[in-house]
Amino acid sequence: MSINLVFSEEIREARETGQPIVALESTIITHGMPYPQNVEVAQDVENVVRQNGATPATIAILDGSLHIGLSKDQLEGLGQANKVAKVSRADIAAIIAKGKTGATTVSATMIAANLADIKVFATGGIGGVHRGAEQSFDVSADLQELSQTPVSVVCAGAKAILDLPKTFEVLETLGVPVVAYGQDALPAFWSSTSELNAPLRADNPHQIADMIRVRREMGIPGGCLIANPIPKDAEIPNEVITPIIEAALKAAAVQGVHGKDVTPFLLQKIFEITKGASLTANIALIKNNAALASQVAKSLCD
Repeated sequence: MSINLVFSEEIREARETGQPIVALESTIITHGMPYPQNVEVAQDVENVVRQNGATPATIAILDGSLHIGLSKDQLEGLGQANKVAKVSRADIAAIIAKGKTGATTVSATMIAANLADIKVFATGGIGGVHRGAEQSFDVSADLQELSQTPVSVVCAGAKAILDLPKTFEVLETLGVPVVAYGQDALPAFWSSTSELNAPLRADNPHQIADMIRVRREMGIPGGCLIANPIPKDAEIPNEVITPIIEAALKAAAVQGVHGKDVTPFLLQKIFEITKGASLTANIALIKNNAALASQVAKSLCD
């Protein structure tokens, strides 16, 4: 059995003409928000990539075929589909082999992007070390993926519901370069800054592209993590979001939520407490990341 790698017409044309391409995940469509908002946001993010001079490649598994780039009809169909698998490194091969439909998380999107020779990927926030991981051992596959798959990820940092110091400590141990964009502090997803200092800083897309090139030329495996702060006018400051996260964590503990159910539970609870402000901020940061990723991809093509 061979992998059925399907390129959309837009991606085929970009590959043939050597245009920059930016990978996008599909869990935002299937697990991020309700229809039709999910499709509208996905289309808006794709348009941000186009407006910044690159071609968007939204990645998903449809009936066992690994699609690099989706048509409008495919986006619409995925946005209305029920019981779509949330695919990570551990199960991407099984979903393809069984002919199922799946939405790609960060690690699965990186794997697919690498197969398609796409070097830059824009997402909202990466997974990481969960709070209480010293007991649960709950650590996202995203961190290991960054250390071994040569796709650089533009995000707004790790999700703020995580244990951020431990997350970035693990990334350091794994040898993943963490680059804050335009500032010395690491962003914290909904907040533009945190109390953590970034190990590296870049002030323009060309500097990021040069870092990626040099690592590739040196044969160092893995990608760079570019931590791009949410725009100030869209952020929820640390002092506001921190007690809300703590309240959501307490609710999860009381209700016995654990494993893969923790993240969606916390995000939903935070959405409720903030009366939707967390989702509005999430959409703003994803678009901001798509713009920077496109500029980095253009610099790499140059």
